[in-house]
Amino acid sequence: MKTLPVMAGYIVLGTGFGILMHSAGYGVLWSFAMSLFVFAGSMQFVAVGLLTGGASVLTAAVATLTVNARHLFYSVSMIDRYRDAGIYKPYLIFALTDETYSLLSEGEAPEGTDANRYRFLVSLFNHCWWVTGSVLGSLVGAALPFSTEGIEFSMTALFVASFTEQWLTHKDKVPAITGVLCTAASLLLFGKDHFLIPAMLAIALVLTLTRRRREAAL
Repeated sequence: MKTLPVMAGYIVLGTGFGILMHSAGYGVLWSFAMSLFVFAGSMQFVAVGLLTGGASVLTAAVATLTVNARHLFYSVSMIDRYRDAGIYKPYLIFALTDETYSLLSEGEAPEGTDANRYRFLVSLFNHCWWVTGSVLGSLVGAALPFSTEGIEFSMTALFVASFTEQWLTHKDKVPAITGVLCTAASLLLFGKDHFLIPAMLAIALVLTLTRRRREAAL
């Protein structure tokens, strides 16, 4: 039940990715393999353009770092939870997406369940939803060709939905406000092509400096 909201989003977004992959000339096996072994959400959409544009390895590496830099910062808060995860730890680290983080950072595992196994299953189910959507999208793209213009906006829509859900369910609004203000300031200062990493650094700094005060207030 915990992953059902993510399932609704991942099936739709994964389908969009599969359709985009098919339109770029990559079949269902490519969509399946990328979603299974890469599992990077928005970066997979970016990767389609890199693949079709003949980007160099260096370009791909920089693009991946830029798009996924946020993972370096919010994953820090999961260190204590994953510290004693045992055999589950490698997969938990690999499968930590924005949506999985949103579910697992809300609190502890349900009473009477093994916390590490619970986190593993949440991560696994979310991964399965994404792979299923990608394969479905590739099959739909092959059967029903249509324009893919604007389909990459689906990831932005998911981020907006995740932000809204976090805003409504969490008492502490400081992280959300910090994210919006730091991102807006970085966008104005560095432009749309270079704002992401400065924004992530600023967010991490502000939240680190205010962490104890926020915890005391809650």
